[in-house]
Amino acid sequence: MRPHLLESANFTEYQSAYRKGHSTETALLEVLDGVYTAADKQVTVLIRLHLSAAFDTVDHEILVQRLQTEFGVIDTPLSWLRSYLQDRTQFVKLGQRQSPVVWLDVGVPHGSVLGPLFAVYCSPVADVIASHGVQYHQYTDDTQLRLAMQADNTSDGLSVLAACTTDVRQWYMQNGLQLNPDKSEALMIGTGTLSAQL
Repeated sequence: MRPHLLESANFTEYQSAYRKGHSTETALLEVLDGVYTAADKQVTVLIRLHLSAAFDTVDHEILVQRLQTEFGVIDTPLSWLRSYLQDRTQFVKLGQRQSPVVWLDVGVPHGSVLGPLFAVYCSPVADVIASHGVQYHQYTDDTQLRLAMQADNTSDGLSVLAACTTDVRQWYMQNGLQLNPDKSEALMIGTGTLSAQL
């Protein structure tokens, strides 16, 4: 299953989690390369978007539909995944005490071998970002937006980033995910000469 998902054209190439040879280090290198490439002539704005309790809010029906229609998972593997997701429960146990059992109709386990399910669930957001001409990189529940722009005319670029961020936020909300404003941030990077033009 994992090779099938990771080799799909719908699994974004800019997702650095859940794949061999794609780590936090490769994500950082890709983002820095974009910043350094633009540094001589442009400033770069980076926007980090972080999702709140992302793994806990994945809608099972949307996930199964996406697996089937966008990743071609059918028949027995799809049945296994449906079985894995349905009738899940959780509780907290401390010593001899236990909380009531709660049924889970949303969420996927974090850190399991099926971790790519979260990336599958979020894969369509890449099309939303690309439609704005914005560079991006994802690492599990973090999405990094990046746009290089002329230092003497940042208003157009900032408008593009604002529209992109709004559309990404809307897509997340429509799919049961929510941005965490306390962990989302923006950063403008440029050489001293370019920064003086801002």
